[in-house]
Amino acid sequence: MTLIEKPSQLPQAIGVALHATFPDLKVGSHQDFMSDGEKIGVMVTVEGNGPGIRSREGRKAHVLALSLKAMAAPGALPFDACDLASQLMDLVLDNRWSLPPSQCDLPTNIVAAPSMRSTAATDYDTWTVSFSQTLYLGPALLNDPTGRPLFACTWDTLNIDDPDQYKPLAE
Repeated sequence: MTLIEKPSQLPQAIGVALHATFPDLKVGSHQDFMSDGEKIGVMVTVEGNGPGIRSREGRKAHVLALSLKAMAAPGALPFDACDLASQLMDLVLDNRWSLPPSQCDLPTNIVAAPSMRSTAATDYDTWTVSFSQTLYLGPALLNDPTGRPLFACTWDTLNIDDPDQYKPLAE
């Protein structure tokens, strides 16, 4: 597996997994659905990116809020979008999207709901599956070729992200 270097690799990996699972369905980002044509398919969106708790290896954590917007054709059978959203939820559950487990946690806070239109009405032809997933980016700071644990105190270092600032634990 390739190491993750930037947050944009997660929605790209999700898109690849969705294409493989639903080959006949249009899958893309908001740019792929901007045209005035029919908006049918699954739109992958990053809703937010916030800090999380570092990994055990010392990598920085990025908690991404993601959504998969399932859009059925106008005039489709009732709750077709709901059924697609259920399939998407099943796919999201326990999925790391072929990314390294040491850099990608399992999804959490998975919820599916019908989308709200700009008016107060609910759009049952569009459902959104929302979830959070944590990525751990950057070098592993706790690697030590001697196999001894390393540590650093924030008050003793100028840059806590600098691996050279870490010292072996005293015995």
